[in-house]
Amino acid sequence: MEQEQKVLSDMEEKKEYLRGYEKAVRQMKRSELKIQEMRLNIMFPSAANDGMPHALSQNDLSGYMALLDKEEKRYMKYRYERIKKCKEITSRIEQMTDEDEKDILMYRYIKLLKWEDIAVKIAFSRQYMFKIHLRALKNFKMR
Repeated sequence: MEQEQKVLSDMEEKKEYLRGYEKAVRQMKRSELKIQEMRLNIMFPSAANDGMPHALSQNDLSGYMALLDKEEKRYMKYRYERIKKCKEITSRIEQMTDEDEKDILMYRYIKLLKWEDIAVKIAFSRQYMFKIHLRALKNFKMR
């Protein structure tokens, strides 16, 4: 029973590691949305829904530019982390020997496909696909 718990916890740790790429993608997208919102708010200040009146003239944009610059730097950092995480995880997946296991891990954790889409893409039943996923997690090496 204790051995079984260790295997389950090891598999959860591997899944969490593999989900690191998805987290990096989501972080980057949130930052990108924030930049878009900032740009829209400066272009259309009356559209800012904060309940306060806004003047039509915008003589001093230095505060806006500083905030935008800070967010763009954050975005670039997130983008770099996403690329780095993708390369790291992809490299570890490619070290595996079974092609079906590689495909499922790549589709799920790098391409971020849903299980239904993966099953269609690889033409396996869902049940068989989950068996391969389980086997792939067992064979995946994080270090």
